Amino acid sequence: MKILARHLTADLFNCQNYQLNDNELIKDMLVNLIQKFEMQLIRLSMEALDSSHTVYMAVLGQGHITMHVYPELKYVSLDIFLCQENAEPDKLGQAVRNYFKPDKTKTTVLKRGDFGTAKDLKPKVKTKVAPLRKIHNTGAKVIRILARRNNNQ
Repeated sequence: MKILARHLTADLFNCQNYQLNDNELIKDMLVNLIQKFEMQLIRLSMEALDSSHTVYMAVLGQGHITMHVYPELKYVSLDIFLCQENAEPDKLGQAVRNYFKPDKTKTTVLKRGDFGTAKDLKPKVKTKVAPLRKIHNTGAKVIRILARRNNNQ
C-alpha cells in the first residue's frame, strides 16, 4: 500500500505553559521547530479570531501545521499534515506538546492516500489518549467557561 501523507491531530488539555496568549513566542516556537525538523516554511500566519481564540497556520513545502489556541481554557488543538510516505508527524507533535506542557493529550494519526481497492478504502486509525498528569474535572470547567461566555454575549 502506498501512503501519500501522514496526518496527526492532537487535543492538548490543561496546558501548563503560562505563555498561551503570547502570539510572538508561539510563532517563534513554530519557526524554530520547522527549522529543527528541516522543513520548508512557505508562509506563517496568525489570526486572533476573538480575545480567547487564536489560529496559527504554517504552510510548508511538505504539508501544513495548524493550531487553535484557547488561553482561557488552557487548550490547544493541533493539526499536522505531512505529504510524505515516511513522514513522522508524531515527532513534531511531541515537540509541540513539550512546549505547551498539557496534563492530558488525545492524539490520532491517519495514513492518507491510496488505500487500495474500493473494499479496502476504510483508513486505519490509531487513537491514543495519554494522561500526563491527573486532571480535576476539566470537562466541567470547559462547560462552565463556555456557558459563561454564551451568557455574556
